[in-house]
This record gives sequence, structure tokens and C-alpha cells, in this order.
Amino acid sequence: MLDGIIHWGDEVLAWTKLRSTLSSRHTSLGAQPHRPPTSSDPKGRQRRVTMSPTCAMQRAFDRARQLLQETGGEKRTRQKEGFPSTERTLPRLGSAFSNPITQNISSYFGARNPLAAPVEPSTESVWLFDNTAYRPIHPYPHSPQPWQASLSAAFFKKGTGKDVSKVVADIADKVGLKETGSEEERERGERTIAERLQPFVDVVAPARWVEVKLPNGKVQRLGPGGRSGTSQQIVTLGAGHSNGQVAETDAVRPELTPHGPMFTTFAEPEDIDDTVKVTLTPSPVGILRTTFLSAPTVIESMPALYTHIQSLLSPTWFYLSASPYNLYPFLRGFLHANFPKGTILLRDASWMDLSGFFTSLTQGTEAYKTERMEMVHSWLPKRKVLCVGDSTQSDPEAYGNIYRKYNGWVKKIFIRKVTDVAEMDDQDKNSPERFEKAFRDVPKDVWQVFEDPNDLYAAVDALKAT
Repeated sequence: MLDGIIHWGDEVLAWTKLRSTLSSRHTSLGAQPHRPPTSSDPKGRQRRVTMSPTCAMQRAFDRARQLLQETGGEKRTRQKEGFPSTERTLPRLGSAFSNPITQNISSYFGARNPLAAPVEPSTESVWLFDNTAYRPIHPYPHSPQPWQASLSAAFFKKGTGKDVSKVVADIADKVGLKETGSEEERERGERTIAERLQPFVDVVAPARWVEVKLPNGKVQRLGPGGRSGTSQQIVTLGAGHSNGQVAETDAVRPELTPHGPMFTTFAEPEDIDDTVKVTLTPSPVGILRTTFLSAPTVIESMPALYTHIQSLLSPTWFYLSASPYNLYPFLRGFLHANFPKGTILLRDASWMDLSGFFTSLTQGTEAYKTERMEMVHSWLPKRKVLCVGDSTQSDPEAYGNIYRKYNGWVKKIFIRKVTDVAEMDDQDKNSPERFEKAFRDVPKDVWQVFEDPNDLYAAVDALKAT
């Protein structure tokens, strides 16, 4: 689910990817009739939840863009693993589109929204995303440029989308929860599903802004949020900060941020940032299970490898994921528990239905990863880059694209050959021909395919001297 970037001494940057080692138990996915979503009015009567025209148009646009960016390999994998048929059986979470039409329409104005308003503490909340500060490269450098950072926030309405029982039951049925364990274990599993599902059903709050206190003491307005309830803007943080420093930025009113402040890591152009990607199993059932039910685990020996990279290169870390930002709290907690803290880059589409969540992870991922790496290159063009990914999706192709586009930026590429997942029986994904094609015009000593992370220590140590 997550990709990454690493920058270290003498302008080095590295992208990395972790694959989760959760086991997947297959279940039969019989077609189920779709029932339009409903919710209760104050008197307890059932009413059908409808989607506003603007939200429907935006969702159609996001789907069309990902479909156009879908590669041939992604299309074959989706068809083979039955994603389209599974997506048709998933319930819609229509309550996410209950904002007033004026709010939805005005959100198209973005930062110039004349109807934007501050977050209402009693009914709304804000997520603040960790970030990395950098110094822009001036064409005629005469002195260090002031620090800048891309600050992102997501806005939600509190206490919405609470009734997820039917969706929980649907997911539990698809992952076979009812067929295993005791009744107590099944109830515990359903509570886990409900907890992780909640960010997908909470209503986004477009056209909202929040004031935060920056590390330099300045109060900055973030937002207003756009159609997906997110905002992203470049903010100047001034001078007075040092390389490797980590500073907190919280809302002026901290009660607005249930997941706490954002962390800003300051990275000079000569240091290293690392992005780690935690990938999901390539089957629909596996994605549902690892996202909403199973406790996340990491690849054996990967945390030790990243600890070694941290001690050797003192990197600043980025984490890139094709997941929608609804998973931010879940991913952030997992990464902070196992890897160095860093910036998490997520898709800004808020998929309020599970089929859209699937397409976010399986369609257009190569184009998305390439675009995000290009964005980081615009921030840190003089860094050296180490890319670490795996063979499940399009990491080799994306990393090869970046190497060819920015000559000399990428110094090393590590690709883990995934052989320990049942769905990875497609030999084409692990074939030498695939890697040779992905890394055409990339020198042989730049890229390395591995199965055991312990085999990479010598190559990592060699980067210290580059």
C-alpha cells in the first residue's frame, strides 16, 4: 500500500516499497444483489441516500482518469483476480455525499471559494498530514533559500455515517469471517472491520479551512478543502531551521485534530529521504482482509534493513501509497510502529464506496507513482535516489521511467521478487524478461532484484561512498 523515497548525503534520494506478509485464505465470491443504501431519519424511518450531481460527476471523472491510466498489466491482473465482478457486489456508502449542493458546487473554486468557512468544532474535524520541508533550488544561488513545505489537510463531519452494520456484514462474509474461529473471535473481527471502515463512511467537509501554528510561530490558514474535502498548499516556513530537525504543527484549536499534530521534517538538498510502500495482496478478498480485518505485519528482515539505512545515512523518509487518504490514520500508526517517521503521500480522492477503493489500488498506479516522484523531484532535484519496490504491481516500470527521465537522479533500485503470496502465481510478473523491459537503458549495476532483504546490506553500504 505504501511506496517511499530516501534522500541522503551528497544529494541522494531513495524510493522503497514494503510488502505486507499477511496470509490470504480464499473464499467463494458469489454474486450478490445490490441494494441501494439507506439511512434513518430522526424518526427512525428509512430513507434512501442519494448522491449529489457534483459528487457523482467528480467520482465519474476520477474513475475515468484511472481507467485511462490503466496499464495492460494492471488490466490483466484485475481481470484474472476478478476485481470487476467483485466490485459490482460491493455496497455503496452513499451517506458520504450528503453535503448541501451549494457547498459541493462552491468547492470547485478551490482556494478562491467565496463561500468557504472555518471548521466548526462541534460538528467537524481535521486530519493534518506529516510533511517534509525543503529549500527550493534557485537558478542563480547566492544564499540558501527559505524553507518550504507542501502542507495537506483533510476535513470531515463528525458523527456521520455511523450505521455500517450492513457493510461490515458484507465484508465479513466476503473474507469468510463467519466460517472461522469462535463467536467471540468473529465479534472481535467485526468490531475491527467497523473501526477501520469508519473513515470511508464519514462525510467529507469541502469548502472548509483551519488555522494552524507553524514551527516558526506564524499562524497559517490551510484550505479551503476541495471536492474531496482535502487541501494542499505550498507554505514558506522561513529560516531558523536545521537539517534533520522535526517540528510539530497543530491547529490553533487542537481539539479539531483527533489524530494530533502534523510532523514537519527539514531536509537539506544534500540529505536522503526514503519512501516505503506496504503493498496489499493482489486479490479482492486479500485486500479486504488485510485492510479491514487482519493485523498488519511487515516483511521479515525489512525493519532491520531500514534501521541500518537510518543509522548509516541518517535519512528523511517519504511514504507513497496508491491508497485514498481515508486510510491515513491506519497507515500512519503502522509505519510509526515499525519504521522511521516520515511524510505519507496518498491519493487525494476520497472513495466513499469500496469499489472505488479497489480501483485506487489497482488502476493507474504506475502513472500515479510516476507523478508523485516527479513532484518530489521538483522539490529536491539534486538528491540521489534509492528506489525499493516489489514485483506485485508496477514499481519496476515506474522506477525505470523516473530513471530515464531524470538522468543521474536515481542511483540504485531494489525490487523484491514476491514469491510468498498465493495470488502471485503469474510468472510474468517475476520473469527476467519483465525486469529487462522495465529497466531498459538502466545500467545493470543500478538495479537489483532480491528475495531476502539481508542480501542488500553490501549494496546499501556502498551507497555511503557515492
